[in-house]
This record gives sequence, C-alpha cells and structure tokens, in this order.
Amino acid sequence: MLIDPRTAEKATVETITRLEWWNDKLLTFTTTRPANYSFAAGQYARIGLQDAHGIIWRAYSMTSAPSQEFLEFYGILVPNGLFTTQLKELKPGGELLIEKQSYGFMTPDRFTDGDELWMLATGTGVGPFISMLRDTYVWQKFRRLILVHCVRQENEFSYQDELENLRRHPPAPGGAQLLVVRSATRETQTTNSPSHLNGRITTLLENGELEKAAGLTLSVESSRVMMCGNPDMIEDMRKLLHQRGMRPVRRALPGQFVTENYW
Repeated sequence: MLIDPRTAEKATVETITRLEWWNDKLLTFTTTRPANYSFAAGQYARIGLQDAHGIIWRAYSMTSAPSQEFLEFYGILVPNGLFTTQLKELKPGGELLIEKQSYGFMTPDRFTDGDELWMLATGTGVGPFISMLRDTYVWQKFRRLILVHCVRQENEFSYQDELENLRRHPPAPGGAQLLVVRSATRETQTTNSPSHLNGRITTLLENGELEKAAGLTLSVESSRVMMCGNPDMIEDMRKLLHQRGMRPVRRALPGQFVTENYW
C-alpha cells in the first residue's frame, strides 16, 4: 500500500493475519501490531482502508490484550457501508492502516475502588470487554466480574467458548470470579439457564431480572459499571444509575460508572 508522507507520519501499514466469521455479518480480524504500539484494555484504534477516493477511517476497539503481539478487532458489516464493504473483501495478507496513537478513556483504572465490575454491552460493544477479560489486571483489581451482553438474536453471541473457559479457569488464580449474562431482544433464547434472559438491559434492570441473574445488587458502595454500545441504552442506563445515587467518573472526581458510545 502506497501512502503519502503526511499519512505515514501518523499511521503504519499493517497486515491482516486472520479473519473469523461468527455469522454472515459479524467478524473478528487480526493484524500485525505496529512497532512500539501501546494501549490499555478498553481503548480503541483508528483503522484506515484506502479506496479510489482516499482513505476511510473508522474506530475499532481492540479485543486483544495489551500484552499480546498482535491486534485483534471485532466488528459488524454495515449494509452499503464505505468501510465495511471494503473490509468484507479483504483476506489474510491484505493491508490496512493503523494510527500510531490509541484512544479512549473507558479503562478499568478509572475506578479507584469497588468490589465488582459490571460490563454492560450491546452488540459489538462487547469488544473492549473481551480485551479487559484477556488482561490479568482487571481480574486482580475486582472480586467479581459481571459481563452482560445484549443482542437481537442468539447467533450474534460471540466469544462464548472463550468466555466459558475464562469463567472456569480465571487467568489470575485467587482473583475475581466471572459471570456472563446474555440477553436477546428479538427471539426467545432456547438455553435453559438463569443467566440467559430476554429483553433490553435497561428493562432487565428495572424489573429486577438482571440483578437476580447475577445474584448481586447494583449499589453505590460496591458496584462499578462500564457501558459500551447503543447510545440509547447508555443514556437510559445513565438515568437509572443516577436514580440509585451513582455518578459518572470525572477526571478529578471518583464515580461509579464510565461509558463508551459505539456509533
């Protein structure tokens, strides 16, 4: 890939090493990692693909751990999307651009206290939480980790085998315990399990089903919350958390939740 000097100052050309399709729309892709590239679990990269008119840039959260030698990303194909239409055609060995700087402030170190970390995700918003769960830091910082993943249909649940393995075999012995709660909004889940629900995250919190499934209560004293995904979910959750006396983390003011919009 030929790039102009100005682009070369801020980005490097990297190679796709693996693609995995979860269904006809969701994919994980792995790339080489730029030299000296640094990021914290929960941050995102800016990725560029070149077309006939120039470079199209999009933000993708890393799903890989900061310690891994490659970068991994999780995304969804947007119908007629300029970026994902090209991404769909790429194969291992294909090239893309990655900016040298990482971005984002939704990282576990934003919290100064708390016993349990609730990670609330819709759709591909689960990506940064996969990165966190692959990093021993979050397992050592909290006593309990609760991942809540909400999608429309069951075939949109990804990383299930890996999450189950992490639940059974935590990467930091003696550290946190993991619980995964899944919910579908457009079909009744066939799995007979108290951690498989139906409905939106906000509805499940309001009717008590979410806390019942987790066996925990969201509280100011012990709960710390991260939210990533649909802006409507995040806005509604903000209101519900405010009603419980919880406040967002600010630069100079400790709080109980942080957020990341995913479109």
